[in-house]
Amino acid sequence: MKKVVLFGIVVLGISNLKAQDSVKINPLTVSAYIEAYYCYDLSNPENHERPSFFYSYNRHNEVNLNLGFIKANYSKDKIRANFALMAGTYSQYNLSGEHPIFQHLFEANIGVKISKKANVWIDAGVMPSHIGFESAIGNDCWNLTRSMLAENSPYFESGVKLGFTSKSEKVYFAAMYLNGWQHIEKVTGNNTPAFGTQLTLKPSDKTTLNWSTFIGNEKPDSMMQWRYFNNLYAQIKLHKKLGVTAGFDVGWEQMKKDTSAYNMWYSPVLILQFKASEKLRIAARGEYYSDEKGVIISTPTPNGFQTLGYSLNLDCLPADNMLFRIEGRMLQSKDEIFLMDKKPSKENYFLTTSFAISF
Repeated sequence: MKKVVLFGIVVLGISNLKAQDSVKINPLTVSAYIEAYYCYDLSNPENHERPSFFYSYNRHNEVNLNLGFIKANYSKDKIRANFALMAGTYSQYNLSGEHPIFQHLFEANIGVKISKKANVWIDAGVMPSHIGFESAIGNDCWNLTRSMLAENSPYFESGVKLGFTSKSEKVYFAAMYLNGWQHIEKVTGNNTPAFGTQLTLKPSDKTTLNWSTFIGNEKPDSMMQWRYFNNLYAQIKLHKKLGVTAGFDVGWEQMKKDTSAYNMWYSPVLILQFKASEKLRIAARGEYYSDEKGVIISTPTPNGFQTLGYSLNLDCLPADNMLFRIEGRMLQSKDEIFLMDKKPSKENYFLTTSFAISF
């Protein structure tokens, strides 16, 4: 991985792919995305790795590539397909459990429209997750770094999806058969099916409401523990310059096989974004993540993972396909799960910067 030398503290954060930035050979479109970053964690970890519940922008005190990919999209009549290969610390940490042949696969899916009158598609392969309002692509998100909620729910999924979009495009519904909770390959010894659903409502061009679910087992069948998960969020444009996102995740997992007792985790998040101008925007985030029994985030401490977080970021857009960002973020936990000056601490502070380009 080649590192980019930048002057000062700079993190690259890329803008979303746009048609004018890509090469289109009808019906094929080829595009690319690059997102580099620099993060400084005040705990100064010697191994350069930030807390283990972060999977993006998680290398300390080094200029690095979070995500870079090249993508081919095919779309014609009743057929569509996507294929993208990637590199960066996002793939290094998010796909560390996959077979090496899949660890650089960002997307690989094909879809077929199955109705002449209705907008109904079947898609199969490796796809972006149906869960959440944040994605792996930096400029799709209002904040530079991802929320704890997003980092600890799937970024991608592998399976088959049946999706319906209404003629008005105000209603979208999808049902999925999946290989599991962010898996390309199933867990060894696991032959249990996993399922997901998504319902998105857009009553106006200013409001998006979403409810996504997941049901599955993340253990070998001999240790089967059913997991039930809900993701809800609303994105509302309050004013032409002001928007709000409110999200809430809640999940339950069996304590052990064949029991009616469950462990629960949950996470609320609230984000405000202000667009000062076409070239300048600000976003503030408040969030909380509670996983007392360590279903998703395990700690050796008495109260498990119960953490409050705040962040503030500034975005500058020097060009339509470029984005510079800087963000300050702090975390406060109930237990001493962090390190500060090589001593246990309840607090964690870090600064991240990013710069971006798509073409």
